[in-house]
Amino acid sequence: MTKPCVVIPAIKKSAVIPDQLVKKLAGKTLIQRALDTALEFADGRDIYVVTDSEEISLICQKAGVRFVYNPAQAIRSLNIVKELRDVLETLAEQYERLVIYRASCPLVTGADIADAYAKFTEEGTDCLVTLKSVQYRLWSAKNGDIDALLFNEQGEDAYIETKSLIMLRAGALSQGRQVRVTPYFLNDRAIEINSYQDWWICEKLLTRRHIVFVVAGYPAIGMGHVFRALMLAHEIADHRVTFLCTKESELAASNIASRDHRTKVQRSGDLADDVLAERPDLVVNDILNTDAAYVRRLKAAGIKVVNFEDLGGGAGEADLVVNALYDPERVLGPHVLYGYRYFCLRDEFLRSKRNGFRHPVRKVLMTFGGTDDSDFTRQSLDVVWPLCRKAGAELHIVAGPGYAHRKALVEHLSQVNDQGIHFTAATNVISQVMEGTDLAICSAGRTVYELAHMRIPSIVLAHHAREAMHTFARPQNGFEYLGCMADFDAGALRAAFARMLDKDHRHELYSRMARFDFTRNKARVVRRLAALLASGNAARQDREGGA
Repeated sequence: MTKPCVVIPAIKKSAVIPDQLVKKLAGKTLIQRALDTALEFADGRDIYVVTDSEEISLICQKAGVRFVYNPAQAIRSLNIVKELRDVLETLAEQYERLVIYRASCPLVTGADIADAYAKFTEEGTDCLVTLKSVQYRLWSAKNGDIDALLFNEQGEDAYIETKSLIMLRAGALSQGRQVRVTPYFLNDRAIEINSYQDWWICEKLLTRRHIVFVVAGYPAIGMGHVFRALMLAHEIADHRVTFLCTKESELAASNIASRDHRTKVQRSGDLADDVLAERPDLVVNDILNTDAAYVRRLKAAGIKVVNFEDLGGGAGEADLVVNALYDPERVLGPHVLYGYRYFCLRDEFLRSKRNGFRHPVRKVLMTFGGTDDSDFTRQSLDVVWPLCRKAGAELHIVAGPGYAHRKALVEHLSQVNDQGIHFTAATNVISQVMEGTDLAICSAGRTVYELAHMRIPSIVLAHHAREAMHTFARPQNGFEYLGCMADFDAGALRAAFARMLDKDHRHELYSRMARFDFTRNKARVVRRLAALLASGNAARQDREGGA
């Protein structure tokens, strides 16, 4: 690639904000930010700052960048080539191609300049201009009508020339000749600071960081990790979010992608390789136990690491661990947040109405998580429904998005053919089903906390040994706990259901649930994530010398 020359106009008297070029934007002056960006693309000996400021000249000198100082220099029009013509023609004697880069466009990166320049040289044109595309509708008061206003969906596409970059072949400066132009789209990165509002927007975007949620979700472990990650991502508006699903988590990936999140699936044999390729500032692992070596690799790259539901070696290495589903006996250090105070309640429950106690039981809910790999749903149905019917109660069955036995269940329900059974699959508003529910049967995942919030005494069956470690689902908190059912025990479920029909027993469990309040937990966890990310930003600025 032919060595180019980079020209940076830096005229203080032409700035729209006082001292704009030497004012700090996200911890670094605008002119220094422009110099650093240019130095990613070219050698300092091939960068020329055209300025009317002695202060900026000194900054250039210290940065090892050339400058052209002229106190009378000004930019009075939008035609930057015309305004800098004398300087450009002088440089054209030394360089075959010239790049004009505007310091007032701080979102442009060195990679952007390099990519644009590669396209420019490859196409062999005389000029490259940067554009952004917009879609608009023109309106005229004098000839508008209600149909055009309400029903005309057609808009126009427009390509607006931006001031970010202009690239020229030296010979193109000759007057009166036709030039061939290469368009290059920068779109969102083409914002130019022309007002205090632009300044604020650019600062907000420059302080934006990248958060990667590493998530596992497949039949054997369920979808609770996916739902929690989605819930936390929903709270993050100031930063860029990517979901990276482990290689066996195609179910998780499809579920997340359907909600329009940027989603990827692990490709390499080493998960850390895929995570590092995303260049995150913060990694949130929701994959159960992590390996110490995996977390160390991330931290060695300067990445902050948060783990959920982690009892593995990586929990001791992470910056923060949130083990809301485990009891204090499993604390691994002061960086571990444990217990129900850190269970994050979904927004739908904040808007729902908690249940009052009523007797007899009129509505029963049965749900076993996002996948129900044990197929408790079908096995429990044959036990519970005859008891519901005898008690005069409706049965509401809710299956998750990963329930593999749905077809067989639907066929089974068609054989039962009873109006008192209601089946819902993959609902996003289970709180609505929980409203008015008197009794529930569920697995030992996050659903038990939602049931406690809604004040629904419940019978709990654990799918496997790990789920049995979730000790919140115990009698002292309002639950009939039947343990880990590797082999389904119909008799135990039948006996527990009979006990729950007793008014005094169920009211005692209901009363034990009344002390719990999870409504502020999510905000508590999000604040800890934000504080961790902020500490990483401060360290980054210290390393860059911008603070």
